[in-house]
Amino acid sequence: MTAPTPPKIRYLLMHAYGRGGTIRTVFNQANSLVAAGWDVEIVCALRNRDALQFPLDERIPVTTLLDMREGRRPEPQAPARGFGALLRRALRGRLTDLDGPGTEIPAGEFGARYFTRRVELALADYLRSLTDGVLVTTRPALNFLAAAHATNGVVRVAQEHMNHGTHKPDVQRRIVETYGAFAAVAVLTERDRAEYARLLPGTRVVRIPNAVHSLDQIPSDHGSRIVVAAGRLFPQKGFDLLIPAWAKLVEAYPDWQLRIYGTGEKKAHLRALIEEHHLYNHVFLMGHSERLDDELAKASVYVLSSRFEGLPMVMIEAMAHALPVVSFDCPTGPSDVLTHGVDGLLVPEQDPDALADALSRLMADRGLRAEMGTAALLTAAAYGPDAVHPRWEALFTELTTTGQSTN
Repeated sequence: MTAPTPPKIRYLLMHAYGRGGTIRTVFNQANSLVAAGWDVEIVCALRNRDALQFPLDERIPVTTLLDMREGRRPEPQAPARGFGALLRRALRGRLTDLDGPGTEIPAGEFGARYFTRRVELALADYLRSLTDGVLVTTRPALNFLAAAHATNGVVRVAQEHMNHGTHKPDVQRRIVETYGAFAAVAVLTERDRAEYARLLPGTRVVRIPNAVHSLDQIPSDHGSRIVVAAGRLFPQKGFDLLIPAWAKLVEAYPDWQLRIYGTGEKKAHLRALIEEHHLYNHVFLMGHSERLDDELAKASVYVLSSRFEGLPMVMIEAMAHALPVVSFDCPTGPSDVLTHGVDGLLVPEQDPDALADALSRLMADRGLRAEMGTAALLTAAAYGPDAVHPRWEALFTELTTTGQSTN
């Protein structure tokens, strides 16, 4: 007797060709599922690059809804139905209206500027075309649209990659109004699971942390004089707080380097801060690295200066290299992973002086770095693919065998 064919799993991302943490973790999930025999597809709302930035199994197709690359006509790429016909008519005429603000996404959603009327129509058309399988939407705006338009038999799962408290009030209200439509809402931390369960009585809320891509990493020997930070050069990551903190360490540790990996809109501002504090020989903006694992293995400490987090995956990847962590105790994320004094040091949020003091403690003591690094490696094991991805398989299996489409 042959085993039943697993249902199709579709992940809907805003930008599948970008470099964000959500994209990386979704690709990790997809790669693991297809390796286990599942039928997986990545759906990209907006394509703005030629090549994917993270590894993706060649068996996983990537479908683009609107190709925004230079020289391309931003018409729907996926097969269109009723909404697509409306969109195509509009594309031949009132382009200005289509490129204006949409009507379905709250202004407080972090990516609201991307959701023009053209984008909303293309997404609504695609969502209405789905009649089977599992649809996993990966940010509040996509979750809201799926709740409204994916109503023809698909099993809907909403992912939350940020903690609830970081959402603006208008987004929080829409969450309460719409997330009850989902078969499951997946969050990253136990605190968020409890919060969403309180807000959404009767809705299934599950905690499934993101997984690191691999635990088979080269461990640090804790002998280098390098501290690493990584993330998009956006206000959220708090590098504007980290650089002044480092300025307090230079006199005592002149031969140590801070290397910040990432790209983003605050690059010029951060470079100016480096100049202002005369740190041009001590703090380096390294840009994007295709080999971040190699750079983490060269370091002795990882530092997280974020103002807020969901679940900080690069931090956990650093811990897989046996790196101890110094982190702001920002709302959810670091303290859900770290145990203060065991595998890292937590300091009050947005306090550069406290961050500098904690870094100094580790920079001064190689033995302490090694001790905490060993503990960090053990902590990271709970976020390995073998520990996390079977939980996704179990959820999808249960949802598709019990008929919980909640349409």
